[in-house]
Amino acid sequence: MTASHGPELSVVIPLFNEEESLGPLVEKVLASVRPLGRRFELVLVDDGSSDGTASRLEELASAIPELVAVLLRRNYGQTAAMAAGFDASHGAVIVTLDGDLQNDPADIPLLLDRLEQGYDLVSGWRHQRQDAALQRLLPSKIANRLIARVTGVRLHDYGCSLKAYRREVVADMNLYGELHRFLPALAFIEGARITEVKVNHHARRFGQSKYGIDRTFRVLMDLLTVWFMKRFLTRPMHVFGFGGLACLAIGLVLGLVLIGEKVFLNADVGDRPLLMAAVLAIMAGIQLFCFGLLAELQMRTYHESQGRPIYRVRATLRGSLAG
Repeated sequence: MTASHGPELSVVIPLFNEEESLGPLVEKVLASVRPLGRRFELVLVDDGSSDGTASRLEELASAIPELVAVLLRRNYGQTAAMAAGFDASHGAVIVTLDGDLQNDPADIPLLLDRLEQGYDLVSGWRHQRQDAALQRLLPSKIANRLIARVTGVRLHDYGCSLKAYRREVVADMNLYGELHRFLPALAFIEGARITEVKVNHHARRFGQSKYGIDRTFRVLMDLLTVWFMKRFLTRPMHVFGFGGLACLAIGLVLGLVLIGEKVFLNADVGDRPLLMAAVLAIMAGIQLFCFGLLAELQMRTYHESQGRPIYRVRATLRGSLAG
């Protein structure tokens, strides 16, 4: 599908056991997007629901011309469902939101207006969240501050699924784990211009929340991944090599101390814990340094095999006589 004949806007919504909310959700999205006068598509991704979500999607797909239903074979998680929606969509602009009606589809035009002011990604900020204070609000505030501190992207609400992207921002992103919530940070690494707007948030009307405490630990692990990608993606030797050299230096200093004691003081160093510490430090240093070399080779293979540059060009401006 070419850009000239394809949709201008794609609304991508991952779904998991949202049979009850699906009808009202589609009605609200269509009521918000159709008056804009843009060619659009509504991409609904069923993430292996165990209720009647898939059957309901089949009914809606036959009745709504703008609807695209993607049915996954099993439950892969929200990140995979989001990635499937990105791959199935064709719009130059992509808007995402949750399928539980807590995000308000009426806010979509607000995000699009802000995107047209020169931004590449606009994130929603649920400044008046309608969630339980202890179970959801407090952990979310702590997570948002931690993520902002680690990634350098100052957003109030990383967990809000209501976001608008230019297609080029997400076109070559590979998502794993819980990385969908880190899309602003990943886009920032690629040089995207990011902002946020206050959006509405409603209490859940149907079903139950799918988020549990185990999600917190998965998010923390992915946060470490994003931090490493931001700091050392194209130069892994800088972190592993530094650690390796530091361990080698410590091990050599300890070894020289022990050698001095043995030579000049005739001390018995064979059963000294310091000797074991010196050996372990030297071995750890060698391993870290070699790991850094392997990471450098892996990084170069990753970029060169896919033809991925280590930079991103926002625009190329040419004079009237330039070729």
